[in-house]
Amino acid sequence: MSEQFHNILIIDDEASMRHMLRLVLEPHNYRVNEASNGVEALEMIRKEKFNVILSDIRMPDMDGLNFLEQADVKALDCTIIMMSAYGSISTALDCMKRGAYDYISKPFKPDEVLLTLRKAEERQQLRVENQQLKSALSKQVQGFSIDQIVHTSQAMQRVLQMVRAAASSDSSVLISGETGTGKELIARALHSESGRKGQFLAINCSAITSGLLESELFGHAKGAFTGADREKQGLFSIASGGTLFLDEIAELPLELQPKLLRVLQEGEIRKVGATRSEKISTRVVAAAGRDLQDAVQKNQFRNDLYYRLAVVDINLPPLRERPEDIVPLSEHFLSSLCEKEGRQLLLFTAEDRKLLTSYPWPGNVRELQNYLEKALIFSHGENLELPPLRMRQAISDDSSPEEFSLKLAAQRLEKEYIQKALAKTNGNRTLAAQILEISLRSLMYKIKEYEID
Repeated sequence: MSEQFHNILIIDDEASMRHMLRLVLEPHNYRVNEASNGVEALEMIRKEKFNVILSDIRMPDMDGLNFLEQADVKALDCTIIMMSAYGSISTALDCMKRGAYDYISKPFKPDEVLLTLRKAEERQQLRVENQQLKSALSKQVQGFSIDQIVHTSQAMQRVLQMVRAAASSDSSVLISGETGTGKELIARALHSESGRKGQFLAINCSAITSGLLESELFGHAKGAFTGADREKQGLFSIASGGTLFLDEIAELPLELQPKLLRVLQEGEIRKVGATRSEKISTRVVAAAGRDLQDAVQKNQFRNDLYYRLAVVDINLPPLRERPEDIVPLSEHFLSSLCEKEGRQLLLFTAEDRKLLTSYPWPGNVRELQNYLEKALIFSHGENLELPPLRMRQAISDDSSPEEFSLKLAAQRLEKEYIQKALAKTNGNRTLAAQILEISLRSLMYKIKEYEID
């Protein structure tokens, strides 16, 4: 087991139970401390930091529930697991409400304790990673500058001029453009240039169901629906004083569109299940990968909402319409990737530049970045080797059934990658399996299946 939860406190009035848990936990790298009741435990947590507390519920002097009340669980910042031989569902729920992470019924097997601790460890790791991610994103936004956007084309210069002009306004902005053109990057630039003190938050309107999306955006009151056991702040409230980026706005459900319109018109929101509205000062920046006006014509998007969102309309040109940006972007991405992987800086040849600029990049900047990442993986030594670029051919009406087969297409691609990996490793199948991220047994099977020499 990981040493993350190395310091554990067991609270139980039965010495035999404490001894048994010590025997179970110490072989798994836990440093075990003991207390016979809640009073003794309170003294110990004031002097020492514990990662996990395992506490019985029924004890003399101070039982487990009273311990939870007096321990200030939030300030402790540790995982608390309760134990009892007199448990019930209501008891378990009572423990959770007072800050416990989990509940184990006595008698239990040693594996039950270890499994519960592993689950708690995974949860704590996710919390740490989430906090690190939020911190990193916050630093990225706070330290972000519009001057960091790599470009040389006049088309992008015009876009950034619009960003600078619109930044100081509180008006809504609609950013349109094909997938992968960098719409969120422009939204971040707007926020950075605006000088707004609040947060930059982003949400993809197509990734969340209608019911959950309403709660995510506007929040909900306690008891608003089944499972709403506490009040929740929505993203509009959290981002008040900052910017809320609504990606894929064309996919916003029709029933939520009047509520968004009210936010834009009145500057206020009403939580799900609430009776009163609250004022906010959140700037809305939206993005659409498809034509919103076309969605309006098809009655899939409200006309009045469209005009409220598109007070400032910024269109991001696709990469094929600004080929002069391809090489600078490629050099920027390759430099960042080499630094991230701890490799020496690789350079493009004149032939590489010609290849990059001759391809239309239907996936735009995102496709370019992914392509260079793949190129770096398969490049060894001082030379950068770019994989071939092939446009996907449209399937004509008179195509044979085999041309429609995704299975055959996947097999052709798989065979090609295996051949490349074997060539890169001079036929070393163990190394080839590693870079292909499959087992050696699977590779041997596929070599035989595809008759690869």
